Formats: sequence, structure tokens, C-alpha cells
Amino acid sequence: MQYHTPTSFDDAIAIATQADGVTRFLAGGTDVLVQMRADILTPDTLINVKCIDGVKDITRTPEGGWQIGIAVSGAEMKEHAELGRDWPGVVEATDLIGSTQVQGRCTMVGNLCNASPAADAVPAMVAAGTTVTVSGLDGTREVAVEDIPTGPGKTSLASGEMITRVTLPPRGENGGDAYLRFIPRTEMDIAVVGCGINLRVDGDTITEARVALGAVAPTVLLVEEAAQAIIGTTLDNAALAALSEAASAACSPIDDKRGTIKFRTHVAGVLAQRAARIAYARATGQKDS
Repeated sequence: MQYHTPTSFDDAIAIATQADGVTRFLAGGTDVLVQMRADILTPDTLINVKCIDGVKDITRTPEGGWQIGIAVSGAEMKEHAELGRDWPGVVEATDLIGSTQVQGRCTMVGNLCNASPAADAVPAMVAAGTTVTVSGLDGTREVAVEDIPTGPGKTSLASGEMITRVTLPPRGENGGDAYLRFIPRTEMDIAVVGCGINLRVDGDTITEARVALGAVAPTVLLVEEAAQAIIGTTLDNAALAALSEAASAACSPIDDKRGTIKFRTHVAGVLAQRAARIAYARATGQKDS
């Protein structure tokens, strides 16, 4: 195995482009190192990106959003008070990945590129409208997070490409987001269903919304019908019922030992209602319910 510690993204991309066989990038390592120890994966080339300038930075964009380095851990995001005030749902979702020890190393980008349908950070990122900068020999491009996973363990990244930056949009006024998941145990388990919701209000009326579901399809789903069910409402009971119905209708889950198709489909609707209430409370300045 070839092990590299490049000091620039250009060097990392050049190494990845020239590499033969299986190539993996190492940021937090909570996926790739576990897979290596379990003999699930043995990379021919392992590229440690932690020596590249800026990969551990959390900074404001000129527009008021956030740029998050690809090696920023979940624990570091949790400790960043301003980021947590703007995007509590995204921070909370990342903080749900694994144990305290895992959270000290795991990254949003690793969670995204591992491409598990049950990833916790990804539905919250999608709901927030997060984009990532994808870099390769042909230059860079901005890609919506929902367009990165293409199936379990698969992404849209081409050979030699890597994600070099995460960008959260400006929070703006009167907005709120939330992420909830259902797991069989109280901690350190994989989501049976996950739901991220981001919305904005004018007075008490919802004017914008994004709803994302995890673990109910081969990739995380951005459910436009669920968002439309609550836009223009004050999140009354009728809107919540329509939201639940739309979320459940979007599901195409599998049966496995953690949950049946029927159970996952039902829980998706329930979580959508609960996450919407929290996001709405945050947007309107109420106490989270």
C-alpha cells in the first residue's frame, strides 16, 4: 500500500489521478480505517489530507454562510457556537455519528463519501442546501450534496476527483433546521430512518422548506412534495398530516433486521412531523418542542 501525506489539494489530486487500483482519502478515518481492520477494504493508495492548509478551518463566507474544511470533526463543529446557532440541525446530525471518540475524528465529508443511505449528516446537509466543491485535474465544480451519492457505497465523483470544501448557505432571518433519526438503541446505532428539515417563515407562515429523508431509499431523498405540503401554512394539523403522507409516499426502503418496509415508511412520516415542529419553533423563536 502506498501512503501519502500531500500538503496541497493539487498534490493530492495528482497522486489520486496517477494511482492504480483502489484509492482512498483519509480525513477522519472512522470509515476507511475500520474497513481496513475488518478486511473489507485494502486500499492500494491511501492519501492523508490532514496536512493540507485549511482542512481544519471553519470560516464565514462573504455572503454570511459557512465554509467547513474537509477534516473538521463533528466535535469541532459542536464546539463552534456561531455555526451551531445558524445551523443547529446540521451540527446535531454530525454529532450523532458514532461515540464520543468517533465524533472527535469523524467528518461530514467522510460521512457523505462513504455513501451510506443511513448516514446521519447527509439528510441534514441536503435539507440545509449544502454544496461541496469537487476538484480534479480539469478544475473545480460546485455540486449539491444530494447529487454526490448515487447508490450504497457509490458516488458521482470521477477518478482522481475529491471534495475540497463544504459550503453552508447564509442562514438569513427567520429560519430554522432540525434533524431526527430513529434507532433501536439509545446511542451508537445506525439510523433506521433519518429526517432533516429546513424552513423559513414570514410571521407564522412557512415561505420556504426543504425536507430530506435517510435510510428509506438507496440514497438520501430530497422530497419536494413534502416541502410543498407545509409551504404557505402555519404548520397546523392539516399541514403536518400532509407532510407525513408525502414523506411516507416518497419512501422505497428495504426489509432488514433493523426495520421492515412498513415500519420505515410509517416512521418517516412521524419523524418528518417531529423535525418540522422543531425547525418551525427555531424559525419563529419559540422554545423547541
